[in-house]
Amino acid sequence: MGRNNCRENNPQHGRTCGSKRLKNPIPNTPDNLAEARAHFADHCATCHANNGSGDTEIGKNLYPKAPDMRLPQTQHLTDGELYYTIHNGIRLTGMPAWGTAEKDEDSWKLVFFIRHLPKLTPAEEREMEELNPKGPGEKQEELKEEQFLNEGQSGSQAPKPRKQGNH
Repeated sequence: MGRNNCRENNPQHGRTCGSKRLKNPIPNTPDNLAEARAHFADHCATCHANNGSGDTEIGKNLYPKAPDMRLPQTQHLTDGELYYTIHNGIRLTGMPAWGTAEKDEDSWKLVFFIRHLPKLTPAEEREMEELNPKGPGEKQEELKEEQFLNEGQSGSQAPKPRKQGNH
């Protein structure tokens, strides 16, 4: 009986032999990296943290824990393996499948951002904090703070709600 020796054909990781060889079709531009950073802050940071450490309430309590994506274990994966993981998820873990049947540029852009995580600057991380999802209580608290800070200013307006995108 023949055996498939492809180490990527592992149900735990959900990767197939072909995914390892996939190349990122999206150009690595500052605009694409900025889009991916915003997307990561809004969709991924809840589990993975803005800096990719996995050091969040949810990320630390998953089984297995969310990985520190700045480390070689993640950084040494090929672009195709990272894409496949984002697009298809990892069975029996907290990592869901985010991909769609259509062209999935967002997942490919996220590959660029994951590669950038070890070089993430404090300014980029602060920018991401503004984009992290907020619950109703946090939104109300921010609104009250904004109103308090603008109290003595003429013509002040309440802040506009920020747009939340889909994957």
